[in-house]
Amino acid sequence: MKKYLSLALAAAMAFSLAACGATGTSAPAGNAADSTPAASTPADAAPAEGGEAGAATGTLNVGGIGPLTGGVAVYGLATMQGAEIAVEEINALGGLQFELDFKDDTGVAETAVNAYNTLKDSADVIYGTTTTDPCINVAAETFNDRFFQLTPSASSTAVTEGRDNVFQMCFTDPNQGASAADYVKDNNLGESIGIIYNNADAYSTGLRDAFVARAAEIGLNVVEEQAFPDDNTPDFSAQLNALAAANVDLLFMPIYYTPAYNIVNQAQAQGFAPKYFGCDGMDGILDIEGMNPDLVEGLMLMTPFNASATDAATTSFVEKYQAAYDGLPNQFAADGYDAMWALYYAANAAGIDADNMSHEDICEALIATFTSGDFSVDGLTGSGMTWSAKGEISKDPVAVRIENGVYVTM
Repeated sequence: MKKYLSLALAAAMAFSLAACGATGTSAPAGNAADSTPAASTPADAAPAEGGEAGAATGTLNVGGIGPLTGGVAVYGLATMQGAEIAVEEINALGGLQFELDFKDDTGVAETAVNAYNTLKDSADVIYGTTTTDPCINVAAETFNDRFFQLTPSASSTAVTEGRDNVFQMCFTDPNQGASAADYVKDNNLGESIGIIYNNADAYSTGLRDAFVARAAEIGLNVVEEQAFPDDNTPDFSAQLNALAAANVDLLFMPIYYTPAYNIVNQAQAQGFAPKYFGCDGMDGILDIEGMNPDLVEGLMLMTPFNASATDAATTSFVEKYQAAYDGLPNQFAADGYDAMWALYYAANAAGIDADNMSHEDICEALIATFTSGDFSVDGLTGSGMTWSAKGEISKDPVAVRIENGVYVTM
């Protein structure tokens, strides 16, 4: 049996799920740039074993958590807004309805746990958190309380480790760090590689560790590493002087966009001009208020989504996002969008009765579906996406370069 499914609403949104051995439409991992799935209706989905497509009923209350204010608000706003677009599309279909209640955690672990404690009395599932350290802390709570949790963007393996209820929509740090090293090596991007990272952050250290391990395996020449203790570090001159003294020609920055922009700015002032290569946390650098686009021209990063792609799925999503929020979506918005649709199809495959099942029973049903081995999703951020029993997603990042203020796939 082989059936195809896409979100072909009025705008022909291309997002499909395959279950019970069915295969989704083919699209390249990253942004489905060269393929548009066959248009059909959700009723055409192949059911997962033990459930029927479209079998879910009621209203699924989704408790969302992420930074809406503070230094990493770009990420949280994007994950909320991408999810909101998906929820609007889902609810327009009839049948199972979603209600999203999203709380601000300011990017702080303690605040995230407080937000979770506020949400857990009414939520059926937890969406988030957006950033790694808050997500690790909330995941400990959801595991104990038996809430199903799906994070759009917290990529550390520590998020899911030892917790069967927590799943990721983003690729993991080891996947991304190793892929970054391979890409630098395969494309001869640098002869003398430097690294600068936040040694107090699980996301940054996880990427650094994976990159260094893979670099050693493949003979990539890492000549200097420098660390800093906090994303609010104001002065990187000592680190940059050490990197420049080591004749670094490519600087790997597994960090978030705010310190990355400060580093690039200060490097230029010091006359240090390597090539720059970052990971998904760099996405958002173009949205910094008052930023100078000339500073980041040529900067490269790994990301699963490129808003400049011309396939039908991406252009439709970008148009909706721009109409609603007056800006271009980044990969965090796309991951948020994909997360809601993955929840929707999993709930239908599992036959969730959202109005009458406890959150504990919903959790167990969704775990069984996501880890069945027959459940895969084609979305904006990848094709044939599947999940392991550890909650880790299988999909591949792609590399983009900033050219004239936009991302261009490399």
